[in-house]
Amino acid sequence: MSTSDEQIIFEDHFSDKLDKSWSWLRENPDHWRIENGGLEIRVQPGVADTVENALLRPAPNRNEGSFAIEVTITNYTHPTQQYEQAGITWYQDVKPIFKEVKELIDGDLYIIPGKQPMPTQSVRLRLIVTADSWEAQYRPENETEFQTAKTGELPPPGNDQVSIQCYNGPPDQVHWIRFEDFCITRCP
Repeated sequence: MSTSDEQIIFEDHFSDKLDKSWSWLRENPDHWRIENGGLEIRVQPGVADTVENALLRPAPNRNEGSFAIEVTITNYTHPTQQYEQAGITWYQDVKPIFKEVKELIDGDLYIIPGKQPMPTQSVRLRLIVTADSWEAQYRPENETEFQTAKTGELPPPGNDQVSIQCYNGPPDQVHWIRFEDFCITRCP
């Protein structure tokens, strides 16, 4: 997970229930569950503005430093629907403004942004944010080092939230995504 130099601000291992600081956006209680130390969400049809079962929590105050948001994502079923995806989404004023996801595009899996190939079933996503920037990192299963997919700018801080979510699922198939070991750390 995080290095010893980083201070943990928040963590949720999804052991038996969700931390009370989480809230659902368009919750469908039949399409999420906590199982064996992980949160599992059924991938539903929809896009960023209509996503079902987006799990949100307040983001750290970016005016107070740099922060890393991390989560491990595992596909139980290989994605089949174009743009089927799961990952971290940054919200501002309850509107999605940025995402770091594992996404199916034209038959292949990628880390977006950056369109980095992602052939493994599991990946650890790491989104580093500052007052005005983001850095999308990822670590495929069985690897030890994070790789940077892409960097960019964020609007000034203001009513920020971070979400874990999945969407663009197939309407006629059941696909579950597993989220594990969510944490937010202050970067040195």
